[in-house]
Amino acid sequence: MDVFALILMGLVFVASLAIQGGLQATFARFSRVANSRGLTGAQVARAILDAHGLTQVRVEPVPGALTDHYDPHAKVVRLSEPNYASPSLAALAVAAHEVGHAVQDAQGYAWLRARASLWPAASLGSNFGPLLVILGLGMGALGLAKLGLYLYLAVALFQLITLPVEFDASRRALEFLRRMGLLSQGELGPASQVLTWAALTYVAALASSLASILYYASLLMGRREE
Repeated sequence: MDVFALILMGLVFVASLAIQGGLQATFARFSRVANSRGLTGAQVARAILDAHGLTQVRVEPVPGALTDHYDPHAKVVRLSEPNYASPSLAALAVAAHEVGHAVQDAQGYAWLRARASLWPAASLGSNFGPLLVILGLGMGALGLAKLGLYLYLAVALFQLITLPVEFDASRRALEFLRRMGLLSQGELGPASQVLTWAALTYVAALASSLASILYYASLLMGRREE
């Protein structure tokens, strides 16, 4: 069982690298293609927010690359500095996606709320789950190892709930861009490609966590049989 789990982890790792490579290549490609209206990511985010009555939600630049996110506590859409000022198709797709989260928040989207409620447990699981498993197995304290496994399960559950949140935000983003005429019909395809590759990274993260859980569980089962 341990060998099977290790092989699965290896396959998931390779797949994750391939997905990351696909995302980076697609993003780089469409980061060099400007939209026909010359709008920047910041302008598109502001336009969509205002169209939904979310004038109180700010749009701010944040350092780094692909550090774009929506902060539901501060009510701020933060766009990475390149996307904030860029008129590229990739920048507009990302900006519209993050605004999608802001609209989800304003409308009380159930999956977004569920994810937020799981964040404390998932944070604990991410930081301490694997450590407790390894320590528990090393010390022969199977109860401690089991606790670590349960905490890591919270991470997988968080990632599972993240999938509908992210896919819905991407669906909304494309609809915003189409309905408001921010992108032409021919420009929607590239934007969709960027968002699809980005969504696949969340699928890969969930698969990686599930493979790790299977591996840890197999180690626990092996210790019980000794």
